[in-house]
Amino acid sequence: MLFLGIAQVPNDTTDFNLLWTGLHIKPQILRNLLPHQRLNHFPRSYELTRKDRLYKNIEQMQHARGLKHFDFVPQTFVLPTEINELITSHYRHRGAWIIKPIASSRGRGIYIVNSVEDIPLQENVIVAKYIENPLLVNGRKCDLRLYVVVTSYNPLLVYLYEEGMVRFATVKYDLKEKNLWNPCMHLCNYSINKHHSDYIKSSDPEADDIGHKWSLSALLKHLKSENNDTSLLMRRIEDMIIKAILATAPSIVTACRLFVPYPANCFELYGFDVLIDSDLKPWLLEVNLSPSLGCDSPLDTRLKSAMLSDLLTLIGIPLVDPMTRPKSSNFQKRNLALAKQILSVNTLPYIRNSKGKTSKQSSTLTADEVKMMRSIRDQFDRKGGFVRIFPTTDSWKKYSKYLDSVTGIPTCGTIQYSGQILTPNYNKTVHSHLYSNLLLLNRSSFESNMFPVVSKSFDRMLRYERSLSNQYRKELEMDITGDEVVQNSVSISQKQIIIKYLRNGSEFNQFQAQALFGAYLQKVLHRLKTTEIKYEKVTIADKEMQCDVVLQFLHMISQNLTMPLQFKKPSKNLRGNDKIAITAKHLSDFLFFYVQESKCTINSENDTNFISEDIFTSFLKIASESDIEDVLNLNLKLRITEIRPSKNSRLSKLSLFQVFKRAENCVLSKVTN
Repeated sequence: MLFLGIAQVPNDTTDFNLLWTGLHIKPQILRNLLPHQRLNHFPRSYELTRKDRLYKNIEQMQHARGLKHFDFVPQTFVLPTEINELITSHYRHRGAWIIKPIASSRGRGIYIVNSVEDIPLQENVIVAKYIENPLLVNGRKCDLRLYVVVTSYNPLLVYLYEEGMVRFATVKYDLKEKNLWNPCMHLCNYSINKHHSDYIKSSDPEADDIGHKWSLSALLKHLKSENNDTSLLMRRIEDMIIKAILATAPSIVTACRLFVPYPANCFELYGFDVLIDSDLKPWLLEVNLSPSLGCDSPLDTRLKSAMLSDLLTLIGIPLVDPMTRPKSSNFQKRNLALAKQILSVNTLPYIRNSKGKTSKQSSTLTADEVKMMRSIRDQFDRKGGFVRIFPTTDSWKKYSKYLDSVTGIPTCGTIQYSGQILTPNYNKTVHSHLYSNLLLLNRSSFESNMFPVVSKSFDRMLRYERSLSNQYRKELEMDITGDEVVQNSVSISQKQIIIKYLRNGSEFNQFQAQALFGAYLQKVLHRLKTTEIKYEKVTIADKEMQCDVVLQFLHMISQNLTMPLQFKKPSKNLRGNDKIAITAKHLSDFLFFYVQESKCTINSENDTNFISEDIFTSFLKIASESDIEDVLNLNLKLRITEIRPSKNSRLSKLSLFQVFKRAENCVLSKVTN
């Protein structure tokens, strides 16, 4: 499929311009990149995106550079290695703690406790001090999802997108201990709150301050209307982002030297999750490796489509047709030789002399440095909605103390050299040549407060408060003109065909069985989230009973996945719509992993005893919940000699208990196999 001149190619090909993946890249792929190829990850980006590594890297900077300069993360402990420190801190500073799995996303496995006895001391989790004074808007807690792009780590080039997303908790905030178990009050993740019946999703792309998702610019305007200093807030956020990247950069820079052949091969889009407290201080919650680009609302579509368009323009994909490039070994050898030449040139300009000083071989820029500066200027001209926050007119003055004085690479302490060849100080070179008119490297204190610097910073702050333009794509509208009666008749017809095959001795293959049960769970999830069911009156009490059955099922089966799902039953104090929302979230998490594992199942459609894949697919596309339930029941009845009927007529009527009980043995065996 061709889109805007870009065509998708098979996953196993090496002929590509852009490789976009949600996974960490293997070294052999990195080493074989050609000059025109772009990859959306740097090696070892997990130093920033894994929760434990992020906190440890920042903690290291706190010890080396001072806590006051890196105090933007809550006090954090990594279990089980820091059990004693956690217990000591808890009894010294009473309060709530938030528990997070080390490597998870979409709010999975996160919960809050108020006692050390409730903390799983022997599990691999992160335990962070809960920020008890969050900024409240209309009584609700919120956090920010900000999009940060790093196009180079040496020299460091960091951009922040001018628009971000503000996510609100569904339930109004109350820190009383009895409410700590309510994730819909204390967590702002969209993946959690979207299941709540009170969640408001705006259908108007122009309205960016309605419902439980706002734009960043809308929040800043709201705060400004209440006489808050939004410029100060954004400066603090910029400072937090830069310092977090500086704290985690050394390992990434080293990996780039080892594995990345060309300076422009890699870039990274990070999702920074930020909490603002009542004093307008930003706190870094986590950094996402591959932030979600899904669009569940017009505001999502408007923001993410604009951001992605600007991102692809920013990184600059060269106009090279990979299908027409030479494939000879001589071509590959020339690329390898060129890569070695570039790396060798990059190590020549700065050499340690016998007196422990560094000297540059030439006062002018080298050919590679000229090329680098031209590339940085061109990139800045293509920035679109991205705001470059490093380097800026004042960034050398603020952050050079965190860079090694010789190489310019971020460091948490003094580096010892012993006569080896060193890389040039690219960060210093970039600052001095981009802002030479401001004499940033050798200015007096009076000059450091020059009006142009303040003006540039002020202009940058104004960009965060302006709304995105209205140039966005309209969401595709679903065709709802079909005749419901005709569709139902087709569904019944397809079901009868499946039933006929089952009665004649045919079976579902392993892939089909898992896909069928997954489709049923999708229907159950939809039922939990739906406020009204057609032709059937369902009360909150009925839904709570459904929740109990679903939670019982998930508690039993979640550990039988290849990668066991961290599942914790919600508090018994949760009631009504709050309980329904959390149950739906847990079921959604299980489905995510279950579907991923189902995709890896070998499809044995060639066996004549199995139902045809075409027939199965046609049925699954249009089947209703009752259709799938009837087929599941028949399939299990034909395979299991004795079926124990449900003793609870209400649960049987709600079509949950009986199907789960009959299906659990089958599903458990399928998953564990």
